[in-house]
Amino acid sequence: MKSEKDLLFKKLNERFVKAFTTYKLLADGDHVLIGLSGGKDSLLLTELLAKRARIQHPTFRVEAVHVRMENISYETSADYLQQFCNDLGVQFHTITTKFETSSAEDEEFRNCEPQSSNLKGKQKPACFLCSWHRRKQLFNLAQELGCNKIALGHHRDDIIHTTLMNLVFQGRFGTMPALLKMRKMPLSIIRPLCMMDEADVKRYAELAQYQKLIKLCPYERETHRANVARLFSDIEKISPEARFSIWNALQEEGKMVEQD
Repeated sequence: MKSEKDLLFKKLNERFVKAFTTYKLLADGDHVLIGLSGGKDSLLLTELLAKRARIQHPTFRVEAVHVRMENISYETSADYLQQFCNDLGVQFHTITTKFETSSAEDEEFRNCEPQSSNLKGKQKPACFLCSWHRRKQLFNLAQELGCNKIALGHHRDDIIHTTLMNLVFQGRFGTMPALLKMRKMPLSIIRPLCMMDEADVKRYAELAQYQKLIKLCPYERETHRANVARLFSDIEKISPEARFSIWNALQEEGKMVEQD
């Protein structure tokens, strides 16, 4: 009899395969850079992509990068991530960076992704600055390595929460797509965990004994995202089908594959 871990991995892998076939996230010849934060989502993403690459259907290469932020107390063990990647045969990179809030960076922010456009001209919150600079490092390294895709570990709950945030705070219907094709550079962002629910990812991380972060981000419980996550939990108590309704609406409106 298969263990709970084996059965859950099978379920998650099936959703992973369905995601990349439905949204055409992977193709022969791809060179993928994984954003490996060290959280449960990015660890699972790395495991799934590495194991799929061995099958060679499609045939693609995968590498991973961990971006550390000097001025944010958010940390995982670099030794653990290195060993995790070694065990999977994945090349591992680390980058250390930081962000400032000076006006000298204002020009750079004008090239951010669309969902951040309403922050132009306003004071940028720490979460936005941190995320933007991490993303910038991912783009730079991906191009240095010759990667054509960047894989991020956002699951279905993340995508739904982003949809609600955009509706409530920006007055628009949009989200983080499963596939985002960049116009300004030869890169695409893919989210292969997009069809997985956080509860399943969390349980698998426990069964697989993924090492937890040493320090959590000090802002993670004080953000709009954290508040919206609690709101969505209440919504699901009222309507258990809410996640499927929102997901179907996103697909119907073509929000899961976009070009920036």
